[in-house]
Amino acid sequence: MARKAKKRRYSRSSGSDVESEMRRYKKGTAKSGRGGRGGRVKSRKQAIAIGLSKARKKGKKVPKKASKRKTSKTSSKKSSKRKSSKR
Repeated sequence: MARKAKKRRYSRSSGSDVESEMRRYKKGTAKSGRGGRGGRVKSRKQAIAIGLSKARKKGKKVPKKASKRKTSKTSSKKSSKRKSSKR
């Protein structure tokens, strides 16, 4: 049996946006925030995120941002609030 070809999650042109942002990061000219007012980009992850964000704004094929999961805090609070008895 032949393997089924996987569908590309990111377009090739969105990869070029990330690539150009990485070049700017390595040069030290990449800025974050609106109009570059947020300061210099300090990590590779941040540079990749900015590149993907720019690709999204241009309308290129990029998956949606991962949504934050809601966790129940009630069960963890009960177990952590046990009082130690004084002897």
